[in-house]
Amino acid sequence: MKKLIALFVLLFSFVGNTQILDPVKWTTKVVQKSDTEFELVMDAVIEPEWHMYSQFTPEGGSLPMIFEYKNKKGNYALVGKTNESAYKKSFNDIFEVEEYYFAKKAQFKQIIKVTNTSLKEVKVYVEYQVCKEQCIQQDKTFTFKLPAIKATEKVEEIANEEPNNEIISLETSSNDTVLTTTETKVEKIANATAKVTSTAEPKEEEQKGLWTIFFLAFFGGFAALLTPCVFPMIPMTVSFFTKQSKTKAEGKRNAILYGISIILIYVLLGSLVTGIFGADALNALSTNVWFNVIFFGLLVFFATSFLGAFEIVLPNSWANKVDKQADRGGLVGILFMALALAIVSFSCTGPIVGTLLVEAASKGGIAPIVGMVGFSLALALPFMLFAMFPGWMNSLPKSGGWLNTVKVSLGFLELALAFKFLSNADLVVQGHYLERELFLIIWIVIFGAWALYLFGKLMLPHDSPITHLSVGRLYMAILVSMFTLYLIPGLWGAPLKLISGFPPPMTYSESPNGVGYKFEGNVGEISALPEHAHKGPHGIVAFHDYEKGLAYAKEIGKPILLDFTGYACVNCRKMEDFVWSTSEILPMLKEEFVLISLYVDSKEELPKAEQYVSPATGKEIVTVGNKWSDYQITRYKNNAQPYYIILDDEGKDLTKQVGYTPDVEEYKAWLNEGLAAFKKK
Repeated sequence: MKKLIALFVLLFSFVGNTQILDPVKWTTKVVQKSDTEFELVMDAVIEPEWHMYSQFTPEGGSLPMIFEYKNKKGNYALVGKTNESAYKKSFNDIFEVEEYYFAKKAQFKQIIKVTNTSLKEVKVYVEYQVCKEQCIQQDKTFTFKLPAIKATEKVEEIANEEPNNEIISLETSSNDTVLTTTETKVEKIANATAKVTSTAEPKEEEQKGLWTIFFLAFFGGFAALLTPCVFPMIPMTVSFFTKQSKTKAEGKRNAILYGISIILIYVLLGSLVTGIFGADALNALSTNVWFNVIFFGLLVFFATSFLGAFEIVLPNSWANKVDKQADRGGLVGILFMALALAIVSFSCTGPIVGTLLVEAASKGGIAPIVGMVGFSLALALPFMLFAMFPGWMNSLPKSGGWLNTVKVSLGFLELALAFKFLSNADLVVQGHYLERELFLIIWIVIFGAWALYLFGKLMLPHDSPITHLSVGRLYMAILVSMFTLYLIPGLWGAPLKLISGFPPPMTYSESPNGVGYKFEGNVGEISALPEHAHKGPHGIVAFHDYEKGLAYAKEIGKPILLDFTGYACVNCRKMEDFVWSTSEILPMLKEEFVLISLYVDSKEELPKAEQYVSPATGKEIVTVGNKWSDYQITRYKNNAQPYYIILDDEGKDLTKQVGYTPDVEEYKAWLNEGLAAFKKK
């Protein structure tokens, strides 16, 4: 009886850990735009707590979505790129990159122009990664039917994945002809109705991102206020309004209108940037190589100006014409006075505005407008407040060399930020020209030079001789020096959490374990690796091929830890970093087991002779990752990673399978259970 109960418990545990997960349900439709143009729409509904990664998520993190248009040649052309709904952003401290992902739902659209009038269908292959506690590599092939129908006809449901799906019809008042595919009859009606009436919901994360842009821009405006082009104009402008106005109330009113005019001018600039490039285009540009390279050069140009090499000025004729208009008085005159401020102060405000627009553009959407609201608000507030309370003018510090110090300091910051854009470009192309060590060295030199400047040891073209350091400048010099020293241990592998996301990740470096790292182990251990083995995480000997790892386990008589993993699997890295690395687990993995790590997202192509169609899923198996994913699905009826099994040296399962197990004691108990089962053989 006890054996029967034990068998039941084991079977229940096995069933609980063997399941094919598919947390994304897809709906597709075709919208006919004209006789030859169609919009292919793919809607994804994502189960709670799961998230799917965008096609634009940066390299070095989770896998981006890939769209492949199968039968394009000679049949149709793509109009632009595949557009997607707004994604969320989150910094991944494991991969040390900011990742772009979708939660709950996502939509993708691609317009095509048909060139072959006899074309009846379009096939789209989609590959994507979806994660929760575990990650799943998924791919789908959608078939879009393109019947010749008129814009007034019904909405028809066309099955594209399941050949037995029913076809139903719904009436719609849309001017476009819509063809939709769903999975069940009830879902067809609900989803098709929702598609006609749905509107985009505001994303909480997007709002947080816009607030971040706003406050960064506000502080940027405050920094611009403290430059030699703007600060001296505060008392001059306020005095003009108070003296020229007939009453104090009129002076205050004019100064407030002046401040509002400043805000309008900069908001118009942000609106033009968004309008010219488009919100979606700006969003997509953030991962574009040339976008990042061009703005690297632009920020270096701005920084060089701030450091004193030259002044960026707009043509004098512009300022003269605007000054004449400002003499007209009234609301129009005030507006032109604000425009004159923008033109005259451009040598100081231009680089800051340019940098803010670059950063806002990388966020996409209305971020450039929000950024200009924040910047102009900080710039305009002093003019309004000092006009309302003229007595405050006496508390303003006098203009002097400190204004140039602020300007030069901004130049050092701009120069450091420029290399972030160059790093982005290098990461996208995986060129390994600007790896982590070189990036940190550049920042150490830049911030070290800034510290020397603040201490008065470096002089730049517009600096006056320094006889003593002010207390404020001394404190700033100490702060920058501390930050410079903080960066140095990063060369030896320190994580540098204060600047996470700015330098390339640890994995993108010449020495992933830090400069000067030495292997800790027996002399000659690396050269004594078994044939076909590799050094895995923390120096664990690992095989990446099941058959070769099994043969080695037979040879030495040890159990196998079979590890279904992925290069872009976050929780796989968490298990390796926080569980496998512990003193309780690491010795066991090094001494008691043969580790076989099978990467289901490996893009290495299999030899033609080894490619096949999976009997279990019907999918074409063409890469090494496809092979191991199919093996996991076929043998264990599971497609999630991380996924661990303990086998004997004959390849037979010894214990139940486990997934993401962050509790060290629980994972240790599971390993010991496998060892005990192996010894009883």
